[in-house]
Amino acid sequence: MSDNISENGDNGIGGEKNAPSATPLPAKPQVTASNWEREVLEKLVFATLKEQKAARRWGIFFKAVTLLVIVVALSAYLDISWTGSDGETLGRHTALIEIEGAIESEGSGAASVVIPALNKAFSDSGSVAVVMHINSPGGSPVQAGMIVDEMVRLRKGYPAKPLYVVVDEICASGCYYIAAGADRIYVNKASIIGSIGVLMDGFGFTGIMEKVGVERRLLTAGENKGFMDPFSPLTEKNKQYAQTMLNEIHQQFIQVVRSGRGKRLKETPEMFSGLFWTGARSIDMGLADAFGTVDSVARDVVKAEDIIDYTQHEGLPERVLKKFGAAMGAGAVKAAVDNVRPSLR
Repeated sequence: MSDNISENGDNGIGGEKNAPSATPLPAKPQVTASNWEREVLEKLVFATLKEQKAARRWGIFFKAVTLLVIVVALSAYLDISWTGSDGETLGRHTALIEIEGAIESEGSGAASVVIPALNKAFSDSGSVAVVMHINSPGGSPVQAGMIVDEMVRLRKGYPAKPLYVVVDEICASGCYYIAAGADRIYVNKASIIGSIGVLMDGFGFTGIMEKVGVERRLLTAGENKGFMDPFSPLTEKNKQYAQTMLNEIHQQFIQVVRSGRGKRLKETPEMFSGLFWTGARSIDMGLADAFGTVDSVARDVVKAEDIIDYTQHEGLPERVLKKFGAAMGAGAVKAAVDNVRPSLR
């Protein structure tokens, strides 16, 4: 048998060499239960971390927005200025105060709103004059009186700073009560000026109650406590008392006009009768001084075209409260008593 095998190791059949042994392939890693669990846990951990990071970012964002809203609300409520102190930023200018609407205990015509604005405008070292821009049919003699008293006081305290009134559409009754306290009054030729008088109006329902069979049951301690009750008859005594009070307030009004206008006033029997006139006619009568607007007065009279508004506007909290009806109760009470108070309108 050894003779059939060649030296090269060929076998005797077909002369082929013996095939070399094959190299074994690396074994595939087997996925065990522990490897699968680890991969799932890693994915869960990474997903949780990613979610927490996103939540932290949104949390920071919402906190920043909330803080910004609080800062803006506080700024509006406290009337904080972001431009520095008045003396540092305002410079030489004309101070402006706006009064729009009825003169009453709320709104831009309230003494609690106008008086602080007047003090701030006069005390600012950069203001060279104060202009009150007014558009009002009148209102409370009490509010008007308090504003006029402060105007007179400030004019004496700051004699170098003139106080002017510029009328828009209308300046009647309580509004003119205020305007009379200024150094000069500027109007448009078609403005409505005057109505120097006092009224107290209301309604009486006694006749209707009798027709429908309604009985008014009013108990008072004090014979005049039900004075001006719309559901009770108006006695002659009460009527005379009310008229005496109105005449007294009317004389106070007339005195303010005479004191403020001085020799410029060309009195006529109708001047204090409650009538009103155009702006052009009011100049002829001495109730006003000249035609003008806020811009023309600042430019041509004050010689300071830069106008800074000192009006104290309603803050954000008040607007929000009123929007959601927080003032409804006070408004109902106010509406119930407004008609029995003396009014300059």
